[in-house]
Amino acid sequence: MIRRLAAGAAVLALATGLSACIIVSSEGGSRTVVTSDAAMATPSNTALYADAVADPRRPAEEVARDALRHPAEVLAFAQLAPGDKVADIRPGAGYFTRLFSDVVGPTGRVYAFVPERTMARENAGADALAAAYPNVTRVNGLLDTMTFAEPLDMIFMSQEYHDFHIPGFNTDVARMNAAAFAALKPGGRYILIDHQAAPGTGISAVQTLHRIEGDYLKREVQAAGFVYEGESTAVANPADDHSLNVFDEKIRGRTDQFVYHFRKPG
Repeated sequence: MIRRLAAGAAVLALATGLSACIIVSSEGGSRTVVTSDAAMATPSNTALYADAVADPRRPAEEVARDALRHPAEVLAFAQLAPGDKVADIRPGAGYFTRLFSDVVGPTGRVYAFVPERTMARENAGADALAAAYPNVTRVNGLLDTMTFAEPLDMIFMSQEYHDFHIPGFNTDVARMNAAAFAALKPGGRYILIDHQAAPGTGISAVQTLHRIEGDYLKREVQAAGFVYEGESTAVANPADDHSLNVFDEKIRGRTDQFVYHFRKPG
């Protein structure tokens, strides 16, 4: 049932189990909650997500972060399925890459995309993932001209998009979004997780606080032709006032984050 929630009621919903809402509109401080993340996945896929999270190959330090990162909810919101072809942009230690590999299975493929700007320190980690998971392939390239060996079902970025606005990355974000659009199949998904900045701040805090205003990001992605499908609150934190650097120990690991789902029309 569709329910209209004011900001305070949304916090109550989080506390009472509606921790993974999809928010599809925001007007005058209220939000429309349509369904839960779990409802987006078929029962068989929901079981796959649970199995992926429970995979004993996952490093203990990553498992310890699950309570904060809510991986099963994120997988459901992303609608990941067996056979999907996925790009994980800047996979880091591989927290999501491992999960994606388990879900897409032997008929799927996960491209661990390491930008040329950071490959000197990040290629080794991507190569280790590829060695451990046969359906993972490391790819290097420029973010604003990224290409893959086949059309993709999903492109995923977790806590990375804001960095690409930092001058040192030498990235044209508009061209990056256009390249992502071109790399996806019609109907493909563009899933973005990032640290929320204060309303009206746009990209002014990307370097100082490592945050980006969600509405600003949304406008950028839509300008590339994507359709905004909704938001998950799985990793939201209403107690975060958006004033601290995300690496500050007072908030690290507990920042207010948005998870946006965009779709390429078709």
